This record gives sequence, C-alpha cells and structure tokens, in this order.
Amino acid sequence: MKFLLEEYDARIAKTRHAMQGRQIDLLIISDPSNMAWLTGYDGWSFYVHQCVVLSLEGEPLWFGRSQDANGAKRTCFMHRDNLVGYPDHYVQSTERHPMQFLAKLLKDKRWDKLSIGVEMDNYWFSAAAYAALQQGLPNATFNDATALVNWQRAVKSPQELAYMRKAGKFVERMHERIVEKAEPGVRKCDLVADIYDAALRYDPALDAGGDYPAIVPLLPSGPAADAPHLTWDDQPMKTGEGTFFEIAGTYNRYHCPLSRTLFLGQPTETFINAEKAVLEGMEAGLEKARAGNTCEDVAIAFFTVLKKYGIEKDNRTGYPIGLSYPPDWGERTMSLRLGDKTELQENMTFHFMTGLWMDGWGFEITESIVIGNSEPECLAKVPRKLVVKQ
Repeated sequence: MKFLLEEYDARIAKTRHAMQGRQIDLLIISDPSNMAWLTGYDGWSFYVHQCVVLSLEGEPLWFGRSQDANGAKRTCFMHRDNLVGYPDHYVQSTERHPMQFLAKLLKDKRWDKLSIGVEMDNYWFSAAAYAALQQGLPNATFNDATALVNWQRAVKSPQELAYMRKAGKFVERMHERIVEKAEPGVRKCDLVADIYDAALRYDPALDAGGDYPAIVPLLPSGPAADAPHLTWDDQPMKTGEGTFFEIAGTYNRYHCPLSRTLFLGQPTETFINAEKAVLEGMEAGLEKARAGNTCEDVAIAFFTVLKKYGIEKDNRTGYPIGLSYPPDWGERTMSLRLGDKTELQENMTFHFMTGLWMDGWGFEITESIVIGNSEPECLAKVPRKLVVKQ
C-alpha cells in the first residue's frame, strides 16, 4: 500500500465524522480520487461504474466490474470479502445497470432504509446511476454528498506531501526538457513526446518513475494561447510566438502542476509587461498564502496588482491540488477567488494559477504551493520568469 493502514483509518474516521454532521448513514463514493484516498484503490477502471460504499462502522466496501476486482485485491487494504465485482453483462448494457446490482447488495446488507449520500455533481456518477439506485432502493433517503470526501482531503499528511515533492522534481525535469528542446521548426507533437519522456522515465536520484497526469500537456501558441485548454498538434513552432506550457509532474497519483511561458525570438512589449505584472502579483499573493488568512485574501492581493497594471482577469487564480485522476487535477472544493472566505490551514496545497488569457495571446507563470504558518513552500524550483530563446 502507498500509505500505512493507520492513515487510511484516520481518513475514514474523519469522513464518518463529516457524514454524521450531515446525517448520512451510508456514503456511495464514485469519484476515483476519493475512492483511492479512502481505500488505496488504483486502476484505470473509472470508465465503467464503480464506487466505494462507506457505512458508519466496519471496513469500506469496494464495488466494481468483476475483472477489476483483482486490481482492488492488489491495491485496497480491505478484506477480500469486502471487494465485490459485478458480472460483465452489466457493463454498458442497455438492458440492466450496475447500480441495480449494487441496490440488491445493499438490500442484502439491510442498508436499504438508510440515509444515503451520493456525489450528485460528479464526472463519474451519471443520471442513470442515480435513477437505478432510487428505483432499487425505494425506502432509502438520498442526499447530495458532492465533495464531502474532497473537503476531508484538503490538509495533506506528511506522506502525501512527500509524494507531491517528488512530483515537483518531475515537473522540474519536464520544464528543463522544454527549454532544451523547444525552438523554431520543432513540431509540437515531437516536443510533447519529449515532455512525456521527462515526466515518466525512471530517475535514479529520486529512486522513482513518474505517473500519468490527470490532464495532458496544454501548450497553445500565438493567438491560440488566449484559449487556456488547447492541447497540441503536429505543426512546427514559430519565431515571434509565445507558448505557455501547463503541465504537471505526478507521482503515486499526486500532482504538482506548474506553468511557464516560452517566447521564441524577441518578446513583445505585451509579454514583457505581462511578466512584470504577474511576477509582482504572485509575490503579493504568496505573501498572503499563510495559515489563518483566507482564499479571498490571496486573490485580492494578486488582483490588486493586476489592476494597477490595467489587466483584468475574470477567473479564479488558484485551486487545491493533490491526489487525482482524469479529467482534472484539482480537488473541486475551494478556490482562490473573490468571495471565497475559506480559511487557509497549514499543509493545504494549491496551484496558484496566475494565468492570463487575453484577446489573441496568453501568458502563464504559476506555482504549486504548500500553505505554512509564515510563508508557503513552493513544491518545484523552476526559474520564475518568461523563458526567451532567440
């Protein structure tokens, strides 16, 4: 297992306390990050219906496709009696749904009249899944438990931080490779191949190899960089264009996102001014990123500097990070934005996303940080500047 059993026990106890506060007797968890955080389960099986069922006592129950039960045996801490696979004729069937099988299982355990929490607003829990559970458990009361587990994950343990620091070492190596390989004429697809090589290849110094990220490399260039979530194509890079690289190092499913912007040729005044504003704003935000302050405090500090430079950013400037699976490396709880008065606590972790996506250009210099009592820790050490290659 990637963590000691005592850590899983503490996570479960914390989650149960939150369940009781919401008057939830039984929790059905479909988010693969939450499943892994509570049980250790790790597998690329989230394209079919699966979940972890957590009651107020006893071990959690893993539920998934029968052929994935062997993966549960190899990654979960629970006794094998608590790893339940459903038959394959339920997979992507138009005649039956896996949640019908789960409903019968819950009935057999006499959990069919409880207050049940489900993650309603979740990539991996469909409307059909909810309807099947409601139909199969007519005597249960269903409650929206979206992000209940996510919030329990906000403060990282020492072992989680150790994994994120290793992820930071991998993203350092990835940005070094970009600076080494990017030049006019290099095709984007070839550069991404080098990025993946740096992200995954075993590093003897770390005694570790990289993991796959929850988001693929994002690297739009020139006018297309005003769109923050474009990936790559097979076209060559050009002199006179800026490209931002939003990538993440990943280790044991723990992420360290980090962005830098590269300009081929002489950077324009627009990019020089953007660098000045973002770096000054980041320093102001980092000064506020300490325990006892709020998410909003960090955002106000950053946005105040941007306003001084006449720049308007109409989106949040950061989000929590940690354990994640596709399609998102964020934790989907708090945000570094105006109005979010969530109090920062020591060992919370954030991607301080100071990216600018303007009309016809984009610019990103970001940091992944650990909240401290006096100042944050940056998880990666990559020169914080606009990278220029002539």
